[in-house]
Amino acid sequence: MIARCTAAVAGRTLFDEADELAIQMPASCQRSGRCHECVVEIVAGGAALSPPTEAESFLRDPFRLACQATVVGDDRVEFKLLRRQLRILIDSHGRVGVPDAIDSPVRRLPTGVQYEGVRLDVDRGRAIGLAIDLGTTTIVIEFLDLETGELVGVTAIENPQAFGGSDIMNRISYDHRAPGELRQALRRALNHAIRAQCTAIGIDRRVIYEAFVVGNSTMRDIFYGVDVSSIGQRPYKSAIETEWLQGIRETTALRERAHALGVWMNPQGHVVSAPLIASHLGADVAADLVALDLEERTGSWMLIDIGTNTEVVVSDGTRVLAASCPAGPAFEGGLVRFGMPGAEGAIEHARLTNDGWRLETIGAVPPEGICGSGLIDLLAELRRHAQMTPKGVFANRAPEIIVDESRGITLSREDASNLAQAKAANACGQAILLRHLGIAARELDHVFLAGGFANHVDIGNAIEIGFLADVQPDNVHKVGNASVRGARRLLLSQRRRADLEAYVKKIEHVELEMTADFFELFVEACQFRPLEAA
Repeated sequence: MIARCTAAVAGRTLFDEADELAIQMPASCQRSGRCHECVVEIVAGGAALSPPTEAESFLRDPFRLACQATVVGDDRVEFKLLRRQLRILIDSHGRVGVPDAIDSPVRRLPTGVQYEGVRLDVDRGRAIGLAIDLGTTTIVIEFLDLETGELVGVTAIENPQAFGGSDIMNRISYDHRAPGELRQALRRALNHAIRAQCTAIGIDRRVIYEAFVVGNSTMRDIFYGVDVSSIGQRPYKSAIETEWLQGIRETTALRERAHALGVWMNPQGHVVSAPLIASHLGADVAADLVALDLEERTGSWMLIDIGTNTEVVVSDGTRVLAASCPAGPAFEGGLVRFGMPGAEGAIEHARLTNDGWRLETIGAVPPEGICGSGLIDLLAELRRHAQMTPKGVFANRAPEIIVDESRGITLSREDASNLAQAKAANACGQAILLRHLGIAARELDHVFLAGGFANHVDIGNAIEIGFLADVQPDNVHKVGNASVRGARRLLLSQRRRADLEAYVKKIEHVELEMTADFFELFVEACQFRPLEAA
């Protein structure tokens, strides 16, 4: 949500303005600047605000603490919350498609609750677990009954770490400059969401005995308090992965007590993560494999988990290759002026007609910005109507295209350039892995699209601009948030955890930038046209 306000009373803070606009702003320090929960992004009118206070010293422009930023000028100030409620993709039936016999390490017995045979707590009448997907842009939390597998609650929020940068490498740099700030922001946001959902479904946090966490290598390690600096420099490996390769650890999976991590659940409960695959290929894509039963699938397939850091996994039925694509946040709301995640008000579909743009927004409300599926539609329609060249130059060399004049929403040449680079990273990952295995894109038996906006992408448009390889559209399966579904299965099954540990060790990691012609492929893939075979 972007809030637009003009202060009627001198000295009013942005937090005060949020109150006036009936916008819920998170805070747990009585607006003193200590909790750092009310971070907002200033969209316009920053000059009308007071200078940053000492409490805001960890932030860079255009981010402020709403409780500290005071309006001192007459200009209209616009600010954006960093913790919006997002559209959530969930299964509609009660057991959420869990086919396995439930094999949780948590057991309720007359003598109390046990974890792997060790007494953990008195019996409080219920045992709940959390499946958590820590995305760079979004966080999804599912609440499941550990005895029945029933989904009892689900919530999703934006990752509040945007003040540390919109992509992984910037987050790593920020964490080095301000150790602990990103972790604290994540923990506070996570706990705020858990508390709210506990209240909504009427449970005591003490009945939450295990949380299973997935996320890319950086997000996961920040959450666990592991130094992530090694992931930001060659050979781009987590400190945990390095210790595993050196034989210091038996697994790259992690487990800590809830009280040690400060998670809002039973203090003696366990917070467990899936193992990493390699480098930036983290626990989230490992969970994807579990969700889709890919370790048991025959024939050729390709999995593309689209996000700020896109992961591509390809198999010819025998070998399994995986690569990480540093796509950046352009299709997830970053680096595009009017880009935004899949929240209410986001343009998710667009069609160019003789009368102008016909737009569909999430929630059928006036548009506030454009999410990933909408951006793909815009680019494909511009190409289809000869309003943009393959190199992203608009007709008559216009600096921008007006998408919604009444709301002031545009797509600029710079936006198109950032989108071109993001989709080129995705395209190179697909092309190089297919080439390694000697498979043509159209020969793939199955193509799985995972990730926040993948469920709403127009496949034909994605192929037309080269976002997807030239696959057979009928073989494409949109699988939504497979990461959280995999986390759910792993939460409920110790057998699944053991099987995944064995499977990830068979996956071959391909470093895209080490491919001899990577730069040439990347430059070619920056053009908005169907992707040619590598």
